[in-house]
Amino acid sequence: MKKILVTGSAGFIGYHLTKALLERGDQVIGYDNINDYYDVNLKYGRLNELGIKQAEVKDHQFALSSQYPNFKFVKADLCDREFLYDLFKTEQFDHVINLAAQAGVRYSVENPQAYLDANVQGYLNILEACRHNPVKHLVYASSSSVYGSNAQMPFSVHHHTDHPLSLYAATKKSNEMMAHTYSHLFNIPTTGIRFFTVYGSWGRPDMALFLFAEAIRKGEKIKVFNHGKMERDFTYVGDIVQGVMAALDQPAKPNPDFNNLKPDAGSSHAPYRLYNIGNNQPVKLMDYIKALEKAMGKTAEKEFLPMQPGDVQKTYADVKDLIKDFNYQPNTPLEKGIGEFVEWFIAYTA
Repeated sequence: MKKILVTGSAGFIGYHLTKALLERGDQVIGYDNINDYYDVNLKYGRLNELGIKQAEVKDHQFALSSQYPNFKFVKADLCDREFLYDLFKTEQFDHVINLAAQAGVRYSVENPQAYLDANVQGYLNILEACRHNPVKHLVYASSSSVYGSNAQMPFSVHHHTDHPLSLYAATKKSNEMMAHTYSHLFNIPTTGIRFFTVYGSWGRPDMALFLFAEAIRKGEKIKVFNHGKMERDFTYVGDIVQGVMAALDQPAKPNPDFNNLKPDAGSSHAPYRLYNIGNNQPVKLMDYIKALEKAMGKTAEKEFLPMQPGDVQKTYADVKDLIKDFNYQPNTPLEKGIGEFVEWFIAYTA
């Protein structure tokens, strides 16, 4: 049994990952500030599924799960450095999974400070806490958005990612660079996971699938950007969880073949690795919408709009390293994943 800190545990991926870790018998401490970027009732709904009652959630105090005896949750911000450091010192975690972040590419254009606070300062506090209270492995969420203007497909962790197109992407790239520094200086094993367009039950209401489903349910038009000429490597949340857990269980090691004269972007002489987790099968946005329409039994009215600032036209994950190192590859069919989302969505919004 591992003792694991999961930050962002009231979030979309954090909820699913926390549940999977608990069900395999790990001891988990959840950490989330439950901010109001989107409806906090959804976040409390996820926590309720984990046995944490909203009335018991208070700042800087543990709430105990009624469902999982190996789970407790604390509401706190990563920028609260003193509390975070005390928590690390007291709990002595074996592993840390950092999923806490300010999400959203488009929102980063409007509110850049939130991204610096959560994604840079908060992440630095995690690294410092791991430095002074050594852990066996730090796994953290990165994003396919780091590939930016790179048009070489499929996106590989061995490609250089020096041209981000949004501040959100730049903060995720900075997380990878900061992790490498701490792996080099303090020998902390770190693994960064680049997620590719995650979807599934309990998803965020600012994400396309939820927005589309909500508009279809209400008989409103859905907003289709770049006039529908987009492709995404849509990845089911359950596949993301399995990939993160596989990475967690094998702490990053130095690459014995690393060459400083021809440095590999995805590994290092330090215990540092990067992985893509994507479905490895890009889907046209219009086909994605058709699959949702079929699952909901209703055709969507569509408003075709130009590309949004910071967005990219196509994503496509190279997952060869994931397969080679962990013998794992996402494989949930789009129709099955969307079907499960729609079943949850209808029940949740009833």
